[in-house]
Amino acid sequence: MRFMLMIKATEETEAGVLPSEELLTEMGRYNEELVKAGVLLAGEGLQASSTGARVRLSGTGRTVIDGPFAEAKELIAGFWLIQVGSKEEAVEWAKRCPCPAGHADEIEIRQVLETEDFGDAATPEIRAAETTLRAAVAGN
Repeated sequence: MRFMLMIKATEETEAGVLPSEELLTEMGRYNEELVKAGVLLAGEGLQASSTGARVRLSGTGRTVIDGPFAEAKELIAGFWLIQVGSKEEAVEWAKRCPCPAGHADEIEIRQVLETEDFGDAATPEIRAAETTLRAAVAGN
C-alpha cells in the first residue's frame, strides 16, 4: 500500500522561513531511516504558496489564481510518498518525524488509490494503459 504523508504548512513556512541546520540534519536522518527501511518512494519540501498557483476547473473553463493562499493550516509544506503494509505502519512512520522545537506540526496521512480500487470502471484497457505509464515513469 502506498501512502502520502503530508506535513502541513505553518505561518513560518508560508513566510518563507527555511528550516534550521539542526532541523535539516534531523530530517536527513529521518529520510535516511525511510530509505534504509525500503519504504520511501519520494519526498520533498515545498516552497511557500506565494510562489504557487491554483487552477480552478469549471466545465470547460479554467481560472488561474496566484498565491499566496490565505489559510496556512490548510496548505502543505512538504510530503513523503511511502510504501508500507498498512495504515498503522504509515502512522508509525509519521510519528517518528522530527518536529521543530517549540512548534506544533501536523502530518496528514492519505492512502493512494490503486488501479484495482476502481473496480469494474478500470477496464482491462485502462489497467494496461496504467501499467504502461508506470513503466515509462519508472524508466525516466
